[in-house]
Amino acid sequence: MFDLKGRVALITGAASGIGAATARLFAQAGADLALAWYPPDGHDIEPVREAVAAAGRRAVIAAVDVTRDGDVSALVTRAVGELGGLHIVVANAGIARKVALQDLDDAAWNQVLDVNLNGVWRCFRSALPHMQRARFGRLIATSSVAGTVSAWPLHSHYAASKAGLVGLVRSLAVEFGAHGITANAVAPGVIRTPQALDPVNSLGPEGMEAVAARIPAGRVGTPEDIAHVFQFLASAEASYVNGQLLVVDGARSLAGLD
Repeated sequence: MFDLKGRVALITGAASGIGAATARLFAQAGADLALAWYPPDGHDIEPVREAVAAAGRRAVIAAVDVTRDGDVSALVTRAVGELGGLHIVVANAGIARKVALQDLDDAAWNQVLDVNLNGVWRCFRSALPHMQRARFGRLIATSSVAGTVSAWPLHSHYAASKAGLVGLVRSLAVEFGAHGITANAVAPGVIRTPQALDPVNSLGPEGMEAVAARIPAGRVGTPEDIAHVFQFLASAEASYVNGQLLVVDGARSLAGLD
C-alpha cells in the first residue's frame, strides 16, 4: 500500500528535518528522487544520499535556492532527463523568522514570502507540464498550523506565507484535476526539526517541551509523522484527495491554548 515504484519525486529542503525523512521514506517505497538542498543552512545532504542508495534507488541532487527560478527549473530538467520523468513534488523548503510586526520591513517580509510561498509556486509551475504529459501528478506543499488553524505571534509573515499555500493548492486542484493531478497541503504542528529547535526564531528545546505537555498525543511530532502523510498523498490511493489541507498536529489545535 502507498507504493511509489516507477515514480520520480522532487523534494525541496531535503537535507534535514521533514525533507530528509520524506526522502528516506519515498526511497524505501520505491521512488527515484530529485533532491534539493540549500548549503548555507549548514545541513549535510550526504546521509540522505547514502540512505537513498541503500534503498536501491537513484537520486539527482542539486543545491537549490527556491527564490531563483533557474535553480528550480534546472533540477526539474535533470529529474526528467536523468530519472525519466517527474510525478511528485514535495515543496517543503521553508524558513521562519521571529519579528514583531512594527519591526518588520519590506525586505524581511518579502524574504519569507519568497521562500515559503513563491518557492512552492515555482516548483509546481516548473513541474506541471511534465505531469500533464504523464497524466499523473502529486503536488504537495508543507503548510503549517500557523496561519491556517491557529496563530503564531511575532511570525505574521510566516503565517501569511503558510496560509497562502492553502489558496494555491485549492486553485490548482480544480484547474488540473482533469489531468490526473492532485494538489494538497499538509499543516504540521510542532515537529522536532532543526527549525523548531532554533531558540532565536522558533520554540527552541525548552519551548518545545513546554508545548509537548499540552498536546493530546503527549509528544511533539517527528519528521517521520509528516513524511508518512506525504507518502499517502503521493500514492495512487490518494487519487481522490484533492485541494485539501491536512492538519497533522496530534490534536494540538483542537485542545485550546491553555
